Amino acid sequence: MIKAFKSYDIRGIYGIDFDGEDVYRIGFFLPRLLNADKVMVSRDMRLSSPQIHDLLVAGITDSGADVYDIGLATTPMNYYITAKEHFAAAVQITASHNPKEHNGLKVSTNNAAPIGYQNGLQQLEYMIENETVIPAQKKGKVIQMNVQTEYVQFLSAYCEDISNLNIVMDCSNGMAGLLVEKIFHSMPQYLNLMPDGNFPSHAPNPLELENIVQLQQSVRQNGADIGVIFDGDADRVMFIDENANFISPDLIIAFLAQHFLKSDTINRKVLVDIRTSLGVIESLKEMNAEVFMWKVGRANAAVKLREIDGLFGGELAGHYYFKDFYYSDSGILAAILVLNLLAKLKKQNSTFSKAIAQYIRYANSGEINFQIENKSLAMETLKNHFCHLQPPVNIYDFDGYRIEFNDWWMNIRASNTESYLRFIAEAKTKSLLNEKIKEVEKILQTIQ
Repeated sequence: MIKAFKSYDIRGIYGIDFDGEDVYRIGFFLPRLLNADKVMVSRDMRLSSPQIHDLLVAGITDSGADVYDIGLATTPMNYYITAKEHFAAAVQITASHNPKEHNGLKVSTNNAAPIGYQNGLQQLEYMIENETVIPAQKKGKVIQMNVQTEYVQFLSAYCEDISNLNIVMDCSNGMAGLLVEKIFHSMPQYLNLMPDGNFPSHAPNPLELENIVQLQQSVRQNGADIGVIFDGDADRVMFIDENANFISPDLIIAFLAQHFLKSDTINRKVLVDIRTSLGVIESLKEMNAEVFMWKVGRANAAVKLREIDGLFGGELAGHYYFKDFYYSDSGILAAILVLNLLAKLKKQNSTFSKAIAQYIRYANSGEINFQIENKSLAMETLKNHFCHLQPPVNIYDFDGYRIEFNDWWMNIRASNTESYLRFIAEAKTKSLLNEKIKEVEKILQTIQ
């Protein structure tokens, strides 16, 4: 069994979790899996990406399918072209926010719908492990596609006048650096702009606080209004305020609602994930949003947003999904919309921190990981313990449990890839939150 097959994509350390032979076979069997005679391919700047690209292309063309190669691209750029040009199969070579030794493949189908383990990758894994490669008599062609200009024009159409803002933008030496200067021009001060698979300044994961230190320092030094940071493949974006404080990405969902939920907006459906702050959900409802809560991860969120025909959505990991972007996520589009809103606020003498403060209504634990083998027993034990003590107001059970009480709530969910139980909680007071965290820790110590 290849270790790199995950719930949402294929990802791991190249040369250990998967190798060149695996990549070739993925390329060979993918067209048959998705019933496609052409496959769109793009890649990030990781050091192993050119080799993976060549082996993937060899596998696809040996199957008889044609390759449409768009070259270096952000992952959202891959989604955009997949949907717009009606590809039934597309692959982005990337490991997103993972360390530099990692790489992987994100697979999409019609309308940029994600292919995860439950709807295709499991069959693909079976095919590459059990079936024989018999190259087609007529090899497929490789067609180069230059789509960057068109994609930049699409994004630039959302840009408004943000010339009054002082912006610092950290591209994490990832794929955002391919596009941002063409969109934002010289307005931001750029950090780590050039795509570099060595990630010389910091790892491309903005959720790890050590990776935003450089951005925080630059915001302070420059007296900036906002700091913007992208992950490695630019499908996620995160923000810090003018005081260099990190803004929890779920709060940005409520902030973005100011753009989407105008008084005459008919479609008011907004998607949030199961970890979202109650302050965000309350704020959305105050703006007359119809709030839908769903599972974590693009493979779930993009599908759900399309299913409900939602206007936009977001999640705690910094993904923001848009109906006008084929129900997919784009870090750069989210950044454009946030900057547009902030530029208007600055004209009214407001700041980013003041705007966000209205959504912070509860003490929040942030996501805490507990290393535990028997995750299902741990979740049931916690659920039974707290529900026995106090009748819950709501229970959601589609991605672990979100259990809401009068004065606090918690989400407990199992990691798909590691021996971790992920826990997040909010309470009306900090003391109550700390009490509940200690109670959870005590219970989990009894479970191996």
